[in-house]
Amino acid sequence: MIQRRHFIASATLPLLGCEPTPQLTGGYAGIAHERGHLLRERKTWSAPAVVRRTGVLIAGGGVAGLAAARALRLRGVDDLALLELEDGAGGNSRGGQVGGIACPLGAHYLPLPGEQAPEVQDLLEELALRQRVAGRWVYDERHLCHSPQERLYYKGIWQDGLLPMQDVAASTLAQYRKFSQLVAQAQRQARYALPVQRGPAAPAHLALDALTFDRWLQQQGLDDPQLSWYLDYCCRDDYGAGLATVSAWAGMHYFASRHGFHAPGDAEAEKEAVFTWPQGNGWLTQRLAAPLGERLHSGRVVLRIEAGRQGVELDAFHVATQTVERWQAAHCIVALPAFVAARVVRQAPDFLRRAAASTRYAPWLVANLHLKEALLDRPGAAPSWDNVIYSESAGTSLGYVDAMHQSLRPVPGATVLSCYHALGDLPDGRQQLLQPPWTHWRDRIVTELLQPHPELLSRATRLEITRYGHAMAVPLPGTLARLQQLPFSHEPRRAAAKERAVLRAGRLSFAHSDWSGYSVFEEAFTQGHAAGLAV
Repeated sequence: MIQRRHFIASATLPLLGCEPTPQLTGGYAGIAHERGHLLRERKTWSAPAVVRRTGVLIAGGGVAGLAAARALRLRGVDDLALLELEDGAGGNSRGGQVGGIACPLGAHYLPLPGEQAPEVQDLLEELALRQRVAGRWVYDERHLCHSPQERLYYKGIWQDGLLPMQDVAASTLAQYRKFSQLVAQAQRQARYALPVQRGPAAPAHLALDALTFDRWLQQQGLDDPQLSWYLDYCCRDDYGAGLATVSAWAGMHYFASRHGFHAPGDAEAEKEAVFTWPQGNGWLTQRLAAPLGERLHSGRVVLRIEAGRQGVELDAFHVATQTVERWQAAHCIVALPAFVAARVVRQAPDFLRRAAASTRYAPWLVANLHLKEALLDRPGAAPSWDNVIYSESAGTSLGYVDAMHQSLRPVPGATVLSCYHALGDLPDGRQQLLQPPWTHWRDRIVTELLQPHPELLSRATRLEITRYGHAMAVPLPGTLARLQQLPFSHEPRRAAAKERAVLRAGRLSFAHSDWSGYSVFEEAFTQGHAAGLAV
């Protein structure tokens, strides 16, 4: 599919009068893939040049690792060190800049957390994003997504919302209503929790977990192309792969654990409130990382983690000095993806090896396109934060978000469009992500955006592309059943608070969204927070 689309892009651009495309500067940025590949490609390492000691080690500076560090800080534990592969912490929730404008390098929003995620609610309170006023919680509207929130380019016009509505048949509307009823029924049958560990799997969950989402939809007689497109988009947006790949449990969890599904005409068809910032969730991870100061050690490739009776020993390659460091600590929180943890943890526990063998990861691309001035406002729905282009054929694109949508400036000006592509459905997605030159993606992205924005090339100045080879775990059929076998210890907290689930093996604790089967902020943060409290 990508090769076909690349051919179309290469053939179409000259026909559209796109001679300026070669002058659109840019390239790959944001992720140092060669660092992670060192672990796989290099067989021998020099002896440690230095030995460092700390109380608690955290391996991995994504959301889970940062949450663990925060939990330790709240407990008054300052004797810690966090080791991160990249030059900055944040994992796939980092932010950057193009042309002086902040933009996301990964995840770009956070829904208002529910009662099942009090840890995330506490974080929002700490960051002054919510406060209690006259007995009720009030959220800072400056950080909530401004209206209009989302739109879809469908049948040659922009429409409000992402559910296709322009000239759809009565049969399509009927299937929208039927799916809405099935989501409401699922919510009544069993509780869908977010984070997932807060809701033990019910028989109804496990039945859905046994088959793909598209197979379940077929069983329900839901085969409308517009509904299928929308549900496929939702799955790729949250899970990196579409409804033919993810489980029916994951597909229903997307709606039933949060805001439901509202068909046209439903009384509660109000859009879900979300937090967003110009740099996406990088706004959150930057604030989580800031208190660490010199305790954050970036540019470290973790080579070995070994736990013994007296403590934990960790070897890491320091990229800047090209030397190996040895770290010794009483405890280590392994906040690494399962496939990396299984490679570096010596005498890895069985559950870790099984998870590494069974977890499939979705490659992901974020392309930030700088515009020197705003695009033209065309008939239909107004320019929105999230903008998606409908395609009859299955593809990888998830549309784009406008980095300056939260700006209060009276006249639109320069901005950055952050374009997302999820490649989790492609059997060779990682190769198709990493091997082509950046101009391959430039042409694909420009060709797609020219459909609704023919003036694009006269305003585009630079395109920077960030690639994640293992962006997120994909919740395949059987994922929920596998999660039920993990040896979590459920430790009660104070009265009226949620229990915390901690995955431990001796002096090692494991915290990562992989242990939830899919990757969202709430899952990673809650696991990291629990691991930090349990040390």
